[in-house]
Formats: sequence, structure tokens, C-alpha cells
Amino acid sequence: MNRLDVKPRPRGAGAVDVPGLLERGRTLSTPALRRAVDRLAAPMDTIAAYHFGWIDAAGNPSDGDGGKALRSALALISAEAAGAPPAAGTTGAVAVELVHNFSLLHDDFMDGDEQRRHRDTVWKVHGPAQAILVGDALLALAGEVLLELGTVEANRAARLLNSATRKLIDGQAQDMSFEQRDRATVAECLEMEGNKTGALLACAASIGAVLGGADDATADALGRYGYHLGLAFQAVDDLLGIWGTPERTGKQAWSDLKQRKKSLPVCAALEAGGPAAEQLAAVLAADGVAPDEVFDEAEFAFRAALIEEAGGRAWTAAEARRQYDAALEALDVVHLPEEVRDQLAALADFVVVRRR
Repeated sequence: MNRLDVKPRPRGAGAVDVPGLLERGRTLSTPALRRAVDRLAAPMDTIAAYHFGWIDAAGNPSDGDGGKALRSALALISAEAAGAPPAAGTTGAVAVELVHNFSLLHDDFMDGDEQRRHRDTVWKVHGPAQAILVGDALLALAGEVLLELGTVEANRAARLLNSATRKLIDGQAQDMSFEQRDRATVAECLEMEGNKTGALLACAASIGAVLGGADDATADALGRYGYHLGLAFQAVDDLLGIWGTPERTGKQAWSDLKQRKKSLPVCAALEAGGPAAEQLAAVLAADGVAPDEVFDEAEFAFRAALIEEAGGRAWTAAEARRQYDAALEALDVVHLPEEVRDQLAALADFVVVRRR
């Protein structure tokens, strides 16, 4: 898939250097993230370093892909929204990244994903037990680094992060339960994705402001922006999970179809009605009879074609745009520095038209 049919809304953000914002987030947060990971006992420290792309499987230094650093960038901009310097959001950025990567380590194992960021996943290289332990350790570190600040604002931030983490885990449980069902409704899928993705992005978009001393109205508006941005982000990911290429996603082709995920395109296609939807429903119901059956590429291409014919692909692209609009509208209810508003709009543009 070369591009998504989602166009950014003009907001005056065209001059914003999005790669620069992402790099700033990575540059300011990575040293503190490394220091946190260095606290872990061996071999968890080196396994975590492999997951983050700092070393290869043999332990040699590596400049592997550590992800887009979107959450770190949001935490730093969030601090600026409160009138604080971006560095005031660094600890929040680190805490959110630790929780995010805890979830990736566990999700990769639970979903059976063997590739992430164009490399073998931790459970594939080091085994399931180590993936679980390292994920647990990252989660514990997240609360530790925040509370070590010892401020009232840090306590607020820790409560925010704990709530987001609980919702994230709720979302993963919902996602797994859908795999055992013939279908899930679009409303159920949006609730699941709001928990699994929206909650942590909401936290990332507001935690820097909380640490910077923002009032509740500002933090809440930033949180709503992040929540809707998360839903837009996940809608795009759902499209890539079916129609993305391994070169662009770092995962296997048809990854969500292979895992029988009830993602937004699937749920929307099933609810649309019509011959293609009915045929898709019959195909998915048959999976419940023989869940371990192995399919070839032609079968997954056929399923993707049914989803598209039923309208699931077009509906999901439109939903990404709706959530994008809702994210930007959330910023209209509070006063923000114009530069911060433009940066948040530019990051939203990046999410809905990104190529990977």
C-alpha cells in the first residue's frame, strides 16, 4: 500500500519539522531511558537493550530501529504547552516509553509475532520467559522513575500513567477475546482500541503538561487530543496490518489476518452487510471449526479482497480522518502557544498519512 486515502486538514502546520520533533524526543529521552534500563539485573538489561535496538542478538552495538519516538515527542511538546521547557517532560517521556515497550514485549509473545522493526522479537531470540520478565521489569521501572522526582506533579503523573496502563491491559485482554469470536462490533473494536492504544497516547500527550504544572483543563484537553490521535493511529495500523508490506511495517505480510484479529476493517466489513460481508462471515466462522488450519498467501489475499469489497478498508480510512479531526478539535477549547498547537497538528498529520 503506497498511501492511505486520508488527507491532513490545513492547520498552518506545514512548516513544522516533524522528523526534527521526533528526533528531539528520541535525543532527550534516550540517555535517561538507557540509564533506567541499566538498573535491570543481567541478562534482562541486555535483552531490553536488544529490544530497544541498541545492540544486536550477539550483544554488539547496533543502531537498530527503535521506533518512531512519537510518544516521547508528545511528552516534550506537552511540557511546552504548560509553559515549561521541553526537558521538563523527559521523565514522563521515559516512563511512557517503558510502559509502551512492556506492552510490546508481552503482545509480541501473546500474538505470536516473530518480527518487530525488521528484527526477530525478544521471545523469538531469548524465549517467552525472558520476554515476560523483561516486560514486567520495564513496567516497574516506569513508576519508579516518575516517583523518584518526589514532587506533587510527579504523583499526579504517576496516577495518570497507572490509569493508562490499566486501560492498555484491558484493551489487550479485549483484543485477545475477539480472536475467539466469529465477529465483534465496530463499537466494541473502537472501545478496545481506545483502551489499547488511545489511553497511552492520551497519557503521553498530557504527562509533560502535568509535570510542568499545567491546570486540569489544559491537561484534560491534551489527553483528549492524544486519545483521538491514538484511535487515528490504530486505524492506520489496522489498514497496514492487512495491506501493508513487510518492508514498510517490519512484520509479516497479512499479519493481522494470520492472527485472526478482529481489527477495524474486519469489523466494519462484517457490519456493512451484502454478499461480500456474508461470505467473509462464513469464512471466519469456518476458522472457529478448524482454528489451527494453515492457509497459503492466496487465501489471505482472498480475505483481504472480501474486506475491501465489503467496504472495510474505505470505512477505516474515513474513521482515521474522523479521529484526526476530533484530536485537533480537542485543542480548540484551551489556550495553547501557537507553536505548540502547530506542532501537535503536524504530528497528527504524520500519524494519519505515515507510510509505516
